[in-house]
Amino acid sequence: MPKLTLSVDPDVAARAKRYAKGRGTSVSRMVEAYLTSVMKPETREEKTPILDSLAGILKKADIGDYHKHLSKKYR
Repeated sequence: MPKLTLSVDPDVAARAKRYAKGRGTSVSRMVEAYLTSVMKPETREEKTPILDSLAGILKKADIGDYHKHLSKKYR
């Protein structure tokens, strides 16, 4: 299996090791599981019916208008 070197904050590394040990796994397995999950292609089954119903509803929306709205809202 190929090795991968990661640079992380020492505190993060120590916490990750404790977390992994507490769950009976290794940091390597946790990282592998994470990378596998984020690289998995999205499938239609993962979308919810409500998300499907909203998809494409804002085709003519202007992102600039939305930014103006947020700017006003949070002043």
